[in-house]
Amino acid sequence: MNIVLIGCGMIGGSMVIDLRHSDTITQVTGIDINEDHLKKSLELNIIDRYSEIDDAVPDAGLVILATPVDVSVEIICHILDCTGEKTVVMDVGSTKGMICAAVVNHRHRQKFVASHPIAGTEDSGPESAFAGLFKNKIALLCESKHSSEYALNRVHDVYSALGSTLIEMGAGEHDRHLAYVSHLSHISAFTLGLTVLDIEKNEQNINLLAGSGFDSTVRLAMSSPNMWGPIFSQNKQDIKTALDEYIRHLTVFRDMIVNDKKEELAVQMLRANDIRRILK
Repeated sequence: MNIVLIGCGMIGGSMVIDLRHSDTITQVTGIDINEDHLKKSLELNIIDRYSEIDDAVPDAGLVILATPVDVSVEIICHILDCTGEKTVVMDVGSTKGMICAAVVNHRHRQKFVASHPIAGTEDSGPESAFAGLFKNKIALLCESKHSSEYALNRVHDVYSALGSTLIEMGAGEHDRHLAYVSHLSHISAFTLGLTVLDIEKNEQNINLLAGSGFDSTVRLAMSSPNMWGPIFSQNKQDIKTALDEYIRHLTVFRDMIVNDKKEELAVQMLRANDIRRILK
C-alpha cells in the first residue's frame, strides 16, 4: 500500500515510523510546504520521496493528513477530489468540528475518516518523530457514520498497528472535551510562561530557581504556535467557556490568598487533589 503523508511533522512522522514495520507498506510519499521538512524526512527515512497532492493522492491507499488544522480544512476537499477508487483519507487534527463540516456534502465523504490520536509532545518537525508515540494511547474517531466500512477498517488497522485504543465520539463533543482537558492546558502553559517572563526580569533566576513543578507545568509553552494558534481559533467558543471558568477559579484563589482564608484555601486544594484519582 502506498501512503501519502501530508504534513511531515512529529505526529505524522511518528505514525509512519511505526507503520513501516507493517509489510503492507510499499512506499511513503511526503507532501509539505516546508522543503526543509521534506529533506529531513527523506534523510530520516520517514518518507521515500516527495511530491504534490495532485500527483501523489490518486495512487495512494492511505492519505494521512497531519497539517495544522487550518490548513487541513483548507485542503481536505481538494484531497478528496484527487482520490483514487481505493484511497482512504484520515486526518489527525486536534479539532474536528470544522473539518467534518467542510466535507459533509463532498461526493467522496465516505472515503474520509476524522480521527485524533491523543498523543504528542511539545516538540515539532520531522526530527522530533519517534517510534512508540501512540502505543497504549487513546485515539478518537468522529462522525464515523459518514465513513465507509472500507475506510473505517483501514483506519482501524492503522491504529491497531500503532497500538492505540479507538473510541467513537461526535465532532462537537470532541471539541468541547478537548477544550477542557487539552486546549486549556496549553493556554495555561503559554500564559504562565508569559507571566514569568514579564515579572521576572532576571533570566538567570528563572533558570536557577525553577524546579520540576515549574518545568513540567510550563513545558507545553514550548509548543508550536503554528500548530496551536489555529486550534485555539477553530475551537474558540468551547475554549472561551473553559477560560471563563478557569479565570473564575484563579480569581477565587487570589482572593483567598490575599484575605488569608487559609481553611477555605485548603478545602479548594483538597478538592483539586481529587484529579489524581480520576487520572489513575
